[in-house]
Amino acid sequence: MPRSMTGFARLEAQHPWGSLSCEIRSVNHRYLEPTLRLPDTLRRLEPHLRDQLRKQLSRGKIEAGIQFKIDNSENSDLELNQKFASQIAELAQQLQTQLNNPAPLNALDILRWPGVLQAADVDPELLGEAALKLFGETLKVLIENRQREGDELQHFIQQRLDSIAGHVVTVRQLMPELISQYRDKLRARVETLKIEVDEERFNQEVVYVCQKSDVAEELDRLDAHLQEVKLALKQKGPIGRRLDFLMQELNREANTLSSKSMSAETTQIAVDLKVFIEQMREQVQNIE
Repeated sequence: MPRSMTGFARLEAQHPWGSLSCEIRSVNHRYLEPTLRLPDTLRRLEPHLRDQLRKQLSRGKIEAGIQFKIDNSENSDLELNQKFASQIAELAQQLQTQLNNPAPLNALDILRWPGVLQAADVDPELLGEAALKLFGETLKVLIENRQREGDELQHFIQQRLDSIAGHVVTVRQLMPELISQYRDKLRARVETLKIEVDEERFNQEVVYVCQKSDVAEELDRLDAHLQEVKLALKQKGPIGRRLDFLMQELNREANTLSSKSMSAETTQIAVDLKVFIEQMREQVQNIE
């Protein structure tokens, strides 16, 4: 089943010590190209995160990031920055000697100073486990989003395949009539010129033109390629590169069909085929 390379997912997780948020976005790319943005406290997880991406994605330009915010609310555990508080106290004492009747400095004044009180440090192991879990959940959502878009792409491609198959049937039905029409036109031209033509030579000319305009092989190959595309759409795993190759093969047969056209109708059909194939090719570029 096709899976799009375009997707986005974002999840958040709240913990007693703070919050984590993870965001992953992906766009089409020839290979897998991940870019990670992590805070320094989680930098050690990068190899594990890249490994998760490689195991579950095969193509796409991936941008993923994790943000970590410590809970500094009144309900969180607080710790005293002893060194910072001592420095403030010493500076305050030095300043008091230079002032006349300075107001006394108490402990609460020092505690109100920004940075003196800080949230307790988070256990690195606990933080790492939470980040890995959130990343995995976010990656799962991204894959689900890519799969849903892939289902839509499959529906779009299937419609074009059906249209191409219908045109192939039409050309098969037209060919005997077109050959008969060519024979009649050639006979009428000979009669208009009022010249005598050897009947055997006349039939040879008709056969020669019919052979040059024979598109039976092209139609057979178009049918074969259509079946290959349908089979590829049912396969599991990455199929984007194979579909892209099949689009090239379909386009080659459509071009040959156009060059062998015997009428304005078959020329228009060949143009329609190339339009359908190009529409599919554009969508195939987004399939993993």
